[in-house]
Amino acid sequence: MILTSLAKARAKGEKKLAVLLDPDKQSEGSLERTISLSIEAGVDFFFIGGSLLLHDRLEACLVRLGALSAIPRILFPGNVLQVSREAEAILLLSLISGRNPDLLIGQHVIAAPYLKESGLEILPTGYLLIDGGSPTSVSYMSNTIPIPANKPDIARCTAMAGEMLGLRLMYLDAGSGARNPVPEAMIRAVRSEIGVPLIVGGGIRIPEQAMAAVSAGADLIVIGNAVEQSPQLILEMAEAIGIRRQVR
Repeated sequence: MILTSLAKARAKGEKKLAVLLDPDKQSEGSLERTISLSIEAGVDFFFIGGSLLLHDRLEACLVRLGALSAIPRILFPGNVLQVSREAEAILLLSLISGRNPDLLIGQHVIAAPYLKESGLEILPTGYLLIDGGSPTSVSYMSNTIPIPANKPDIARCTAMAGEMLGLRLMYLDAGSGARNPVPEAMIRAVRSEIGVPLIVGGGIRIPEQAMAAVSAGADLIVIGNAVEQSPQLILEMAEAIGIRRQVR
């Protein structure tokens, strides 16, 4: 169980790494290169999805990942259409930083019957969108305002409320293409108040930023855009956060 493994890793102080894949941006060659480097680096998870998918490549991407790697595939859905039984689990995201009821509960109601029968492990996740210094697809598509980067107390209290409501993971995300990553002060503030595993992503382009995020309290780092430009960064990011490299 992925939730159990994340909780155990958190208790031991072990850090995790996920590579975020947008199916629209994966050619066969680039996907295979990413998979190969992820295996070499000891990447823990693939997150698959996007704010807006223009092509019907989600299923094919998941199948290819499963054929070439044993790394767990976790859906990171932008909407209810991005669900597939080819994955092992799904981040059931509740956008608790915003005030859009459709993304707090509305879409979940629509998806619930299918998810219950899908066999996917459900990962109830409090999703907090953080201002990364530039407009992102997720802020536009979700019709929500990100938490200001200089307001760690808002993020801290929002995450506290999410945990009290029973959410099992917290995800601080600056969004795909963010100019800046989530500030260390905000990560530290959230980490000080919650006991559940903390995911941090968006705007992490260099190993030093990944290292800073885990030092501030992140349990799982998510990298995406930077890897699309330079897949070799997967190895550097894994080394920076101290995960052990091994063939899986």
